Amino acid sequence: MNEKEISEIRRRFRHDKSNIQKIRGCYVNEKGEIISEFDQSLSLMSEADSESLLKIIKRTLSGSIGKNLIDIEFTTQQVCDSEEHKLLMDLRETELENDDLVQQLYEKIIKTIKFDGNYLILLAFDKYDIPVIRKDGFGKEDESDEIFAYYLCSICPVKQIKSALGFYASENEFRNIRQDYVVSAPELGFMFPAFDDRSANIYNALYYTKNTSESHNDFTDAIFHTEPPMPATIQMETFQNVIAESVEEDCSFDFMQAVHTTFTEMVDEHKEYKKEEPLVLTKSTIKDVFKACGASPEHIEAFEEKFDESFGEEAQITPTNIVDTKHFEIKTADVKIQVSPDRSHLIETKIIDGTKYIMIRAEGGVEVNGVNIHFDEKNTDNVETE
Repeated sequence: MNEKEISEIRRRFRHDKSNIQKIRGCYVNEKGEIISEFDQSLSLMSEADSESLLKIIKRTLSGSIGKNLIDIEFTTQQVCDSEEHKLLMDLRETELENDDLVQQLYEKIIKTIKFDGNYLILLAFDKYDIPVIRKDGFGKEDESDEIFAYYLCSICPVKQIKSALGFYASENEFRNIRQDYVVSAPELGFMFPAFDDRSANIYNALYYTKNTSESHNDFTDAIFHTEPPMPATIQMETFQNVIAESVEEDCSFDFMQAVHTTFTEMVDEHKEYKKEEPLVLTKSTIKDVFKACGASPEHIEAFEEKFDESFGEEAQITPTNIVDTKHFEIKTADVKIQVSPDRSHLIETKIIDGTKYIMIRAEGGVEVNGVNIHFDEKNTDNVETE
């Protein structure tokens, strides 16, 4: 799914937009025991409560593609004959009304979740009468040739809030707000089936994870029986190691600056032209970038070998998973410097009298602890650099 398709489904999660009739789910304690189950009709809730509940579930479709939102692809064999895909399909076909099937899903989730506290499993089924988008970009609500039936599963921690003093304006008095429990944003979840090319794709599901440093392999194996891509945070660390081990002593400031600038420009260009399909990098693409940035043939060969070992020969990587496009960072044992990528030219490295220095060109005002300082031009030193 691309950003446009995800946004289209996200817009469904409003009181006046969706065909979601109810939310069902269960409340699970930290021991993995179901404390209670519920089947809540949205029509019996106030509009404010209904909107709040839909807003929480909608966050299962939030975050960045490739980081928080990951496409899960089923093999043809799984779709034809597998326990995991059959359960997902049966839940869809029965519109989450079959208690036995829902219980099976609960059991799969509970066996794999390791939260410190209590949590909710929330399930919402929706039928989207997909409006036709004509070539002129406009469509009418009553123009449709397909209904997209899908459901969302959201797993939300329930956290305890402390008692506090509150002021009730309507009564013009202070009162103690008692200690209570609140539903937090989802930590995990998924949507099935995927909404690809504005149509149902039963060969794919959309998996959500809030924490980009954890893979939750047990969960994805139980629900999809497949291994998800490496977590985004681990991808960045792994890619940094691949560069260091393949370029070795020739891994200079200029090389890393050029690589970072190239990747950032690729991301910016993709956004500028508003391309629908997510931007991904292959081994071949990264190899071409390294060549353009001055890597030698020997280092390119070493990179290809390290890439295959770390990511797999056919891996496709989201650029923002391996480079921070918002910051350019230099770090020593004692100092960390961050600048905007488009200002990285203000930094250079020098060796002066055998000592390594990081030089920052000071343009405009300079502040120390919030106070503007002035440079003493009388103390200007003329030094030889190399």
